[in-house]
Amino acid sequence: MMLSFNRLLSTNYTFTTCLRRKSQPHISSHYRNVPPYKRCVSSVKHNESSSPRKSNFETFREKLVHGPNFDDFLCNNSNETIIKQNNIPAEITNDIPYLHKSLFKGQRRRVYLETYGCQMNVNDTDIVWSILEKEDFERSFDIKNCDVAFLMTCSIREGAETKIWKRLEYLNFLKKKRKRNSMKIGILGCMAERLKTKILEQSKAVDIVCGPDAYRDLPHLLAVSYEGQTAVNVLLSLEETYADIMPVHVNNTSKSAFVSIMRGCDNMCSYCIVPFTRGRERSRPVDSILEEIRILSDQGIKEVTLLGQNVNSYRDLSTWQSGVDLNPTQMASGFKTVYKSKKGGLRFADLLDKVASINPEMRIRFTSPHPKDFPDSVLQLIKEKPNICKQIHLPAQSGNNFILEQMRRGYTREAYLDLVHHVRHVIPDISLSSDFIAGFCGETEAAHRDTVSLMEEVCYNFAFTFPYSMRQKTRAHHRLIDDVPSEIKARRQAELAETFRKGALELNTQQIGQLQIVLISGTSKRSQLDLAGRNDGNTKVIIPQTKIPIFEEAEPTRTIEVGDYIVVRITGASSQVLKGEPLYHTTLVNFSRKQTPQRIQYCHS
Repeated sequence: MMLSFNRLLSTNYTFTTCLRRKSQPHISSHYRNVPPYKRCVSSVKHNESSSPRKSNFETFREKLVHGPNFDDFLCNNSNETIIKQNNIPAEITNDIPYLHKSLFKGQRRRVYLETYGCQMNVNDTDIVWSILEKEDFERSFDIKNCDVAFLMTCSIREGAETKIWKRLEYLNFLKKKRKRNSMKIGILGCMAERLKTKILEQSKAVDIVCGPDAYRDLPHLLAVSYEGQTAVNVLLSLEETYADIMPVHVNNTSKSAFVSIMRGCDNMCSYCIVPFTRGRERSRPVDSILEEIRILSDQGIKEVTLLGQNVNSYRDLSTWQSGVDLNPTQMASGFKTVYKSKKGGLRFADLLDKVASINPEMRIRFTSPHPKDFPDSVLQLIKEKPNICKQIHLPAQSGNNFILEQMRRGYTREAYLDLVHHVRHVIPDISLSSDFIAGFCGETEAAHRDTVSLMEEVCYNFAFTFPYSMRQKTRAHHRLIDDVPSEIKARRQAELAETFRKGALELNTQQIGQLQIVLISGTSKRSQLDLAGRNDGNTKVIIPQTKIPIFEEAEPTRTIEVGDYIVVRITGASSQVLKGEPLYHTTLVNFSRKQTPQRIQYCHS
């Protein structure tokens, strides 16, 4: 399977397949004006003299499951050579004879987008809409009144996929009710790449299957679907970062935004499907990221979260000259990788410094990092820059050394705890969060207790716990046994969640009486008379809606609005939420000048 995966990633090849519903697949030539003897034939014809000829349908299925083969790679390169030698215009090579050009435009068709999973999928949804909006599509927020319905899917756990299968059943029901103008249904994102064959076989309602690296192809895939065919493009890329696409942020009332800085992951943790659904790591150029953040700042955005599957392993090689800065990427002490240390380029600390300098009044967060990629250069930046939030996500996954080794995490319990202590030494008021998997392959009760004790020792502000879900293609799927019963997984997850809540309550209670700066995000979900916001550590803070002074003067006063920075005195706490009294309006710069780090007594320190 690794051979197939590496071959898929190492082939920078665009593969779009069109499957007719009631006939064999139609394979069209993209080079109509090229003489037949110069056209590159498909692998099925290339080998017909030496082996029995496969049908187009069989070839389609093989490519869908395994990706392009070596013949396809040669074919692709031959086509590029043919295009250059014959000076064939791009508009000809991209044309498909049986599709009218009008089909490639939206013609004001209404598109409904529904997002599942992580923040990266939220950002991908904005990218998809940016692509479609330019092609004259319209956005719809009513699933019953749309021409195209796209589900941005997640494959990280079985539960996420189950929700999407149920949603597809509902979409199929809506589609069958339509007597005219039948809607097109598309599956986007990680589930599209992982389960493309199953989706096509089990859900006859699906018209489009598009992977995370193929969103640019959506207008073409939609055009194919209008001709009654199923359109598929799930090829991964070594280069695609959508750096030149400015995502369209639909929620105009929000003062927060996500900015993708890199895609893919190279860590190959044994339980994780991400490297197989999103490919290898590749980073956006720094200039592209800075330009997007400047635009967001001009639009009034007050908080930006930098996104990546392994965000702090960012490396921009776009302007790097070979032979310059050959030092390997620094890692936290005691951590290692399954791959050779990377060299050169601008690192995450360089990017973080540049981003924080754009607007001192814009908060900066980042997720999701790997603990190994926290050198002191990153920690010092978080400490020194007032607008880089004092919050770090440190996914532990387990507190047992044997399980960590089985997971291929690249560190021990001791190395992880050393990092936690070092982070809190450098940044005394840091807020920590983590991820934990309950019931991984081979986890005993003793191993589970090790994880509980790690949580008790660290005392997290936030923790996200999940029962282990075996994913196909992963190393765990091939080499380990999912031997922990589901009921035991559920019980262990509940114990982890309860342990976290006890620690979080203790941490939050210590904050009562503190003055904190809170960015207001909107009305509280529980009361229209209250407002909700987030403090620097990303804890939700609830305050009453009222008029308060501008800065520290008693007069004049004004109403609190979304996007305001408010100084709040904390008056109450639970494990999840803080309550406070709003005192006055402020700015990030003014508040940081008057505050000193708050030292917190941690659970077992």
